[in-house]
Amino acid sequence: MPLETEAKAQIRSLVSEFRPGHGDMLAALHRIQHEFGYISGDAIEVLADQLGLFPAHVYGVITYYEEFRLEPPASVDIRWCSGPACRARNGGGIRDAILATLGCEMDGMTEDGRVGVRLGQCNGTCELAPQVWIEERATHTNEIVGHLNAARAIRLARALRDGATATEVLESETVRG
Repeated sequence: MPLETEAKAQIRSLVSEFRPGHGDMLAALHRIQHEFGYISGDAIEVLADQLGLFPAHVYGVITYYEEFRLEPPASVDIRWCSGPACRARNGGGIRDAILATLGCEMDGMTEDGRVGVRLGQCNGTCELAPQVWIEERATHTNEIVGHLNAARAIRLARALRDGATATEVLESETVRG
């Protein structure tokens, strides 16, 4: 039997309380993704073993739910709001400006993996439309940037692409317009 890697041992420790036949898979997947930012092949194997399932079963659940990732996420995620208020206030133009500035597709990321853009579901702060949320993995921050126009969206995307943190971006006059 091969020695267990440090990563697998860490995953095994994370999911040790979950038991087969108790409907624990989603909770375990959320715990893994919260810890690592995504669910790796090692995590699939360990969780399947822990819950007495085939890895294909775990993979099927992961790919069914949009919120789970199989690839490491960008360091900074820009989540674009697609709600009706944002769409009515040129949210599509804001999205297109951000994507063009970063040179990536929706649900993609910059070549260096620094900034990604994903769809965000309306969070009910429609008075700030159009808006995006900036999520930083390293600091676990989640900032709303509202009342965007194309020029502010481009400045925001450039600043994040060039290494600014969400806090720095929000404090700077270059984005506030």
